[in-house]
Amino acid sequence: MTYLLDALTHRAGEFIRLRRDIHRHPELAFEEHRTAGLVADKLEGWGYAVTRGVGGTGVVGSLVRGTGSRRLGLRADMDALPIEEASGAEWASGRPGVMHACGHDGHTAMLLSAARHLAEHGRFEGTLHLIFQPAEEGGGGALRMMQDGLFERFPCDAVFAMHNMPGIEQGHLVLRDGAAMASSDYATITLQGEGGHGAMPHRASDPVVAAASIVMALQTVVSRNVDPLQAAVITVGAIHAGRANNVIPAVASLELSVRALDRDVRLLLERRICALVAAQAESFGVTARVEWKRGYAVLVNSPAETDLARKVAVELVGEHRVTLQGPPLTGSEDFAFMLERVPGSYVLIGNGMGTGPGQGGCMVHNPGYDFNDDNIAVGGAFWALLTERFLVAHSLSGKDPADAAPGAAPTDEPVPVRRIVEAA
Repeated sequence: MTYLLDALTHRAGEFIRLRRDIHRHPELAFEEHRTAGLVADKLEGWGYAVTRGVGGTGVVGSLVRGTGSRRLGLRADMDALPIEEASGAEWASGRPGVMHACGHDGHTAMLLSAARHLAEHGRFEGTLHLIFQPAEEGGGGALRMMQDGLFERFPCDAVFAMHNMPGIEQGHLVLRDGAAMASSDYATITLQGEGGHGAMPHRASDPVVAAASIVMALQTVVSRNVDPLQAAVITVGAIHAGRANNVIPAVASLELSVRALDRDVRLLLERRICALVAAQAESFGVTARVEWKRGYAVLVNSPAETDLARKVAVELVGEHRVTLQGPPLTGSEDFAFMLERVPGSYVLIGNGMGTGPGQGGCMVHNPGYDFNDDNIAVGGAFWALLTERFLVAHSLSGKDPADAAPGAAPTDEPVPVRRIVEAA
């Protein structure tokens, strides 16, 4: 697809500037008013029917062509993180303590790049829904949009999303069917003992000792209860107890992050952690309360849609720049909720391995991270080609769709646009 990549590369400057503008003005979960407004204005200017305020600050742009019945959803996230930027980039965040440390500015720019190309030159029949989602970073924006009727108002036969990945060659595409990202749950364990003097521990019930034993015992859940061929992670990220070295506190608490790549393993972890904590607490003469907060689900890519994405990736950049079945990740993504409702696939695009602003090697959620702008053309071209492959234009010029290469230079007027109009 040389023409398609060349065309979007030629126009990339517009979207690099847009990406850097979003980067300078980061917004946290459900505060993406400026970003959402920019996205909506651009889409309306290109002829999309735009619905604002979906799930709070979400935006959906819809484009209908011809009489095709298939419906495709493409999703990008828009929110930033509460991190002080230290990238050194000229376009660094102008907001203290807030930055685009995960590349959502780039994801938005990639999808907008595809949006313009498809509006002007896209050769497809059917319905395209571009979903710009708020609050991916722990805010559950995908669920909020779905609760606001996302898939009832904008039905999709398949839905796709893409995320950049530092440490992988820039523009390299990674696909995986099956479980691709882990669930994420959070637990707070509160241990209630009886405080006392540090010199007389026999007159107290020490929750600190119980907490220490629980930290070590929790690791046996993964090593002795989970199938060795499955993946699971239990991390105790915080312990709170006491304020003086000669005082045994009455209360200690632990905060856990719990992840799994299998839905049954996820349930097993919850059961075993609760049972183990209760038993350990009793053995030390303290009581325990476990507060369990369910986070994101296991992200499972459906085989057929992932296979289509593989074919599109190979066609676009060549097999040497595509990993057909990459390893799973223990990070989490709320796109998982969309995939529980609609088949689809989550694609990774390499952000690069270099150092310095825009070189892509710094890991996400790091103060030094920056999105690699060279990915805007590649990501946009992938979305454009995927759209044309999924929404096959059966009647273009009276030819069989196999005879008209999607992404090729248009030889006639674009297919007329039929707008979907819906009040926000």
